[in-house]
Amino acid sequence: MARMMTGAEIVMKALQDQGVEHIFGYPGGAVLPIYDEIFQQDKVKHILVRQEGGALHAAEGYARSTGKVGVALVTSGPGATNAVTGLTDALMDSIPLVCITGQVPTHLIGNDAFQECDTVGITRPCTKHNWLVKNVNDLARIIHEAFYIAKAGRPGPVVVDIPKDVQFATGNYVGPSNIAHKTYKPRVKPEPAGVRDAVELMASAKRPVFYTGGGVINSGPKASQLLRELVRLTGYPITSTLMGLGAYPASDKQWLGML
Repeated sequence: MARMMTGAEIVMKALQDQGVEHIFGYPGGAVLPIYDEIFQQDKVKHILVRQEGGALHAAEGYARSTGKVGVALVTSGPGATNAVTGLTDALMDSIPLVCITGQVPTHLIGNDAFQECDTVGITRPCTKHNWLVKNVNDLARIIHEAFYIAKAGRPGPVVVDIPKDVQFATGNYVGPSNIAHKTYKPRVKPEPAGVRDAVELMASAKRPVFYTGGGVINSGPKASQLLRELVRLTGYPITSTLMGLGAYPASDKQWLGML
């Protein structure tokens, strides 16, 4: 059942319903309504940084170490552009992040308003997906979609850009159940034919070496266990990228080191 809330209240309620416990951010005028709501509750702890780039890198570290989606909150204009390095790093390393950015009021968008920038356009190349929320009634659904896209399939960062008037506006809140992006359908199961082809290539290789990466880490402990079983079963040597370190024990005799 839908409930009426302000946009800022919707943001906090959505984060709570997504199980968020920590959010990294730096205050600014375009996100003050959300900050007001942060300090009205005690379920989500805010971690203050000294610059927006630090918020994204801290959220990255949080996601890497906990396996949860990292969340960052930054203001409009230079606040959003400071986040680009962290977003790009997260996209390259497949780290699930939700970055909430403030934006100038909707009627000022495109008018060169104070601390305005095209956040959606700037972050499109360095995110899995991004949104500019112009209707408060879409806000809850979009935030839930953002978490789904950030962690489903190959993980990565997303951006939700929220104009200040949308944060003040009143609309319906909907929960996270039955939320899925209508076009994002990641393939999470391999094709049997592809698996057979991979087995044949390994079996016929003259100088086989397993070269593993961060995808093994992102796939969870079970993937690392299966990798170790495969290496021991085949007897092939194994090496790793920087992001794949830890998936295979460096003390093993078949370990070549990092390339």
